[in-house]
This record gives sequence, structure tokens and C-alpha cells, in this order.
Amino acid sequence: MIGHSPEQNQKSLFQPLLKEFIDLNHELVLLSQKIDWRLLENEFTLLYSRTGAPAKPIRLMVGLLILKQVYNLGDETLIPMWISNPYMQYFCGEAHFQWKMPCDPSDLVHFRKRLGAKGIEKILAQSISIHGASAQSDEICIDTTAQEKNITYPTDVKLHIKIIEGCQKIASKENIIQRQSYRRITKKLLLQNRFAHHPTKRKLAKKAQRKIKTIAGRVVRELERKLSEEIIKGYQQPLAIYKQVLKQNRHDSNKIYSLHEPDVACIAKGKIAKPFEFGSKICLAITKHSNIIVGALNFTGNPHDNKTLESILDQHERLTGKRAKAAIVDRGFRGKKIFNGTKIILPDNGSNKSNYEKRKSRIQFRRRAAIEPIISHVKHKHRMIRNYLKGIQGDQINSMMAAAAFNFKSWLNKASQFFLSLINFQLYHPIALYITLKIEYRVLKD
Repeated sequence: MIGHSPEQNQKSLFQPLLKEFIDLNHELVLLSQKIDWRLLENEFTLLYSRTGAPAKPIRLMVGLLILKQVYNLGDETLIPMWISNPYMQYFCGEAHFQWKMPCDPSDLVHFRKRLGAKGIEKILAQSISIHGASAQSDEICIDTTAQEKNITYPTDVKLHIKIIEGCQKIASKENIIQRQSYRRITKKLLLQNRFAHHPTKRKLAKKAQRKIKTIAGRVVRELERKLSEEIIKGYQQPLAIYKQVLKQNRHDSNKIYSLHEPDVACIAKGKIAKPFEFGSKICLAITKHSNIIVGALNFTGNPHDNKTLESILDQHERLTGKRAKAAIVDRGFRGKKIFNGTKIILPDNGSNKSNYEKRKSRIQFRRRAAIEPIISHVKHKHRMIRNYLKGIQGDQINSMMAAAAFNFKSWLNKASQFFLSLINFQLYHPIALYITLKIEYRVLKD
């Protein structure tokens, strides 16, 4: 059953309203007035049952998701900050100041699963619509990046040790007596594997690696022999992953790099400091002049950049209601030049162009480079540098929420800078107060 937010104008005999003691020109208050909460509630009401105990209000949960990404907080760290911040409470639809937790941090996990990627895309659409006409552009800039998963750097020895430990957990859970636990042996072999690249240790380390792999295969086969057919059906997925890890070689494609995240791909972007990134590929689209993210999609595996263009252009049309006439990209997007009427503009040597066309294309590609710092901001400030959400759905949700948070944060920055400049202007020009109020009303109305 769906829950409802309190009426923010309803006074209480024992508590003052939040709006009576907070600054109504604060950036979060202004943003809460720009977001169409009614539209989001109507969209997400269909995801709730009509029976049972009432759930948390939709505005509260959506507001918490937005605040988490905008201020780069975790599920566990967001709730204490929310309790101490009246502006966050007002943003989430509260009428009076709250001293208790709005929800358990695990409720955010369940709410993200309830919305799914389609629901998060509607929040991204809201982050675009608050910018108005500046989010509408005939030309967009597109680039790809890697979203790293929350895994350690994968090595064969590490995976084989985890297979041995996983098999031991299954055996203890099903009360199976193993022939040998291998705890002492694996500890000794791991010590021999240290400094494997050192010339004097290389031979011993390779021998230890082969021994660990042999033990891992032995433990998996022993489990398959001793588990009954009924019980082994519940462990088909982990055992299949264990077998694939044991079979894969160094130069195989579609390798498994993590046992708990088997969909992680190895992505090489040509960086000197970080040659390989383990996660998923993200494609971002921004407007040419206003730097608003109008598209963010996650792709499993490591597809060629040109294969991502059709999907990101379709998403841009869904979110803005307008088909882009041109997309400016880099040379990594070589391939098809037109997608459903959208022209793909790539840099070339310009040998067949006039001086005017060369200058025009040079300006275009210099403008396209603006997407690079935006990718850095989205990664380091809005939780896309490392994705902690589970599975493919977690990749999709985190990428779109990070893009939405960037759009919300850019609007907050503009609002705070605008009103700060108005305050400074009023200090030196008191007569201009009437003009300032008219400008403020016009900005909020737009």
C-alpha cells in the first residue's frame, strides 16, 4: 500500500512548520519547488500494491536517492545527515522537524529494486526538465567511459583461493565431510606466491599457483560427488562459475574476473596510470553549450563505441522529446555515420575542406572536449568512480542516478550563485530591492 507525504502547510499545536524557521531561498528549497513530485508519484504508484501496511512516501524515498547521489553519500551515512539537516527534510516532503530515522538504510536498496532502470530513467528525465530550454539542443556531444565495479584487482590465484573457500562454506552448510580442508596448505602456498615477479622467486611462485589451481579443481569435483542430485540443483550457478574460472586461460575472451560479480568486463581505455578497468562501459551525452547530461546508458561487456550510439540517441529522444540532428564524437566512434536521421560528426584531416569549414569543425571538436571534465565530475563527486550496487541492474541504476545528480547539482550551483550575487547587489544598492524581487520571481517561475 502506498504511503503519503504530510501536508507541508498544515500547522501543528506542538511543533513549528519547517518553512517557518528555514531560509526559503536555500538551494534545496528552491529545487524542491522545481521538481514535479506529483508526476513522479503518479508514475511510481503503479509499482505498489493496494493492500497491506502503508509504505514510505514516494517523495521521501526519491528525495533520499537524489540527496545520496548529489552529496556523494552512502546509504548508511545519508540517514544521520538527514536527521540533522532541516533542508534535507524539507526537500523530502516533511512538514515538521524529525528526530527519528525516516527509514532503514536497507529500504533504499529495496526501493531501487522496485523502481528498476525504467523508474530511475524518469528521475533522470526530471533532472533534465528543470533546466528548461537550456536542455534542448540540436547538437549533442557523446563519449564513453568505464564504471568500475567494487571488486579487487583480479588474479588467477585470488580467484582459485575464493573457489576453495566457497566450496568449504557449501560443505559446512550441507554437513559434508571433506577429505581435507587445505587451510594450512593454501596458507603456505600463498606465502610462496609472494614476489612472484622476482627472478629468484618466479619458479617457486609458478609451482605454487599450479598447486592452488589443482586443489581448487579437486575440491569442486569432491563436492559434485558427495552432494545429492536434489541439493546440487541449488548450487548449479556457483559451481558453473567455479568450473568456468578453472577452465579459462590467459588470452580467452569473456573471462570471469569476480565470483560475486561475474558480469564484470575488462575495459582498456588507453590510460597510462590505469591500463585496465574492471566494470562496465557507460555512454554519456551532453548538450553542446549548456553542459547538461541528456543521456546516460550502461552497456554490459565491452562493445565498440559505435555500437552504443543508437541506444544513447534513442534515450536522448525519450528524455527530451526531441531528436538530435547531430552528435559530435571522437575517433573511437568510427563506423556508421547516420542513425535515424542523426548525423555523426567525427574529426578528420580536413583535406577536402575550406578554411571556413576547418575553423568551424575545430570549434566543434574543442567544444566536444567539454565532456571530459564532466565525466570526471560525475565519477568523483556523484559516485560513479566505483559502483557498489549489485548486478547489471545496479550498473544501470548507478550510472543514471549519477547523471541525474550532476544535473541537479549544476542547478543548485546556479541557484546559490544567483542569490548570492543578489544579496551582494542589495547591500550596495538598497533602492534596487524591488527590481531584485521581480527578477527572483521571474527566475523561480521559469
